[in-house]
Amino acid sequence: MFDPVEKLKEFIRHPSVSADPACKAGMKGAQDFVGGLLTSIGFSVEVVKTDLHPIILATRGANPTWPHVIIYGHYDVQPADPLNLWKSPAFEPEIRGDRLYGRGSADNKGPLMTHISAVARLLERRPDLPLRITFMIEGEEEMGSPSFPKFLATHSDRLKQGDFVFLSDTGIPTPDQIVITCGLRGLVLCDVIVTGPKSDLHSGLHGGVLRNPIQAVTELCASLHTPDGRVAINGFYDDVMPVEEWEREQIRKLGTDLGKYREFLGIPAFHTPPGFTPFEATRVLPTLEFNGIGGGYQGEGTKTVIPSKAFVKISCRLVANQKPAKIRALLYEAIRERMPKDVTCEIIDQHEGTPYVVVPPDRSNTPKKQSPMLAKAFRAADRAIAEVFGKPPLYLREGGSVPIIADIKRVTGLDSVMMGLFLPEDNLHAPNESFNLNVMERGIRASEKILEAIAGS
Repeated sequence: MFDPVEKLKEFIRHPSVSADPACKAGMKGAQDFVGGLLTSIGFSVEVVKTDLHPIILATRGANPTWPHVIIYGHYDVQPADPLNLWKSPAFEPEIRGDRLYGRGSADNKGPLMTHISAVARLLERRPDLPLRITFMIEGEEEMGSPSFPKFLATHSDRLKQGDFVFLSDTGIPTPDQIVITCGLRGLVLCDVIVTGPKSDLHSGLHGGVLRNPIQAVTELCASLHTPDGRVAINGFYDDVMPVEEWEREQIRKLGTDLGKYREFLGIPAFHTPPGFTPFEATRVLPTLEFNGIGGGYQGEGTKTVIPSKAFVKISCRLVANQKPAKIRALLYEAIRERMPKDVTCEIIDQHEGTPYVVVPPDRSNTPKKQSPMLAKAFRAADRAIAEVFGKPPLYLREGGSVPIIADIKRVTGLDSVMMGLFLPEDNLHAPNESFNLNVMERGIRASEKILEAIAGS
């Protein structure tokens, strides 16, 4: 049996930044590393070519009567910039205390290594385990998984043979409180570019005779929310899935210390829509946010110009039952209606993702029909996590988005069991990313117990 921590170090040393063409060798190195590791523990490995970065499909077990688990992960990582803020080089892993530092340690190489290690231990102990396992590991998650929909379409017949998808690409609040994520928000993103005069103008000579594009952009932004924080677009909330009491109860178990949360965020006060706590709002409500805004002079000192152009980047997070196409249409209609007619406006589509929700068995008052194996997986996870971590998991929707989970459900019909493993202090996508090694070890033991329970005797 290999040492999981040493293998994770080796994995991190490959600078597998999918969005950076300069990291082509690092991408190939990470792909070869994880493929070789799976081969070494008895898997048949296939490298599926895509237009960008390959997807690894690794399988073991051929008996069609055995349960079939598909384990998802990704071998690509975010860029490490700004490099000067790292205390140790981003791709030279270093252990400090109970943490392993390095880009990708928590997102997603550490959690992926957790599951690979669990499978390795289980197969070493039970080489004849009656369980089919497919690892599905992509290399484009950090750039929006552009090749994944085509891959799903061409491999759907194979993937439909699975019973459920098992993954760890979601978070937990503390090292001893695991969260099983049962919902992910969807996405709609766009850029709005507003043009006034054909070129920048002297503000003294021409101010007061035309609308400043920055003013047009800011007036638009101000119109898209009500004073109490709701999105001010007719129809935006029409399809939102109601929140059940069991969900509110689970969220309350997550924590009720608003002062501590506010201090963590570094804000003087919350601005939450009425009827929802801050802990609820990030999980069960849709949002409209401004992710970037600009126009005019940005340098030192002053430059008294009326800019020719201004822009804003907008993202909407969607919850269960909302459709990206409908929300995009409502958003664009509102932008065009509220944009002053004395400027021109261009809306540029960016990517989107469908929200996802799965209701764990024994939770909802109006449960949806589930496969027996999915229900068995949730119950196995509940028992294993309680045993290993000392308390049962919480079942929560998450504020973030993993669009491919909804894609998998749409194309294959498979639901996902998402066992969170990374912590707020792990600094995902930021300098000094790290992974808690105690969480990793307990995660290995929990994953091993879950998979063994699925296999049965």
